[in-house]
Amino acid sequence: AVITVAVSETPLDIANAIAGASGPDIGGVGMFVGTVRDSSSVETNAGKPVVALDYDSHPSLAEQRLREIALEATTKWDVRKIVAIHRTGHCELGEPTVVVACGAPHRGDALEACRWVIDTIKSTVPIWKREAYADGSSWVGDNA
Repeated sequence: AVITVAVSETPLDIANAIAGASGPDIGGVGMFVGTVRDSSSVETNAGKPVVALDYDSHPSLAEQRLREIALEATTKWDVRKIVAIHRTGHCELGEPTVVVACGAPHRGDALEACRWVIDTIKSTVPIWKREAYADGSSWVGDNA
């Protein structure tokens, strides 16, 4: 399997992630793109509207864990290519913060692997999120 993982301080290139999970032996690409959402209509961690997110990560373990997750996915499903990239730094509303693309001969494997990869990233990779509000900020999550 071809695995591409990264923790990036620069904006994510979604088209490049799709290309990285595509190829002549790939019948389908399952994708997930997480973005900073306008939370003015939902209850946030501090009960205030989020205006941006800031992400920080463990310098070496985050990327290592992304690679381990991708490798494990290739043992569970027939996925030939996996791209998993997470942003760090400051992210504005609407900006992509994580992209997962899984290329497989068949859509079932591509979609199931993609869902498992993003769920596992969210629960096990040492990346921390700080919600920014108009009047301050707070760290969010179990690892904060």
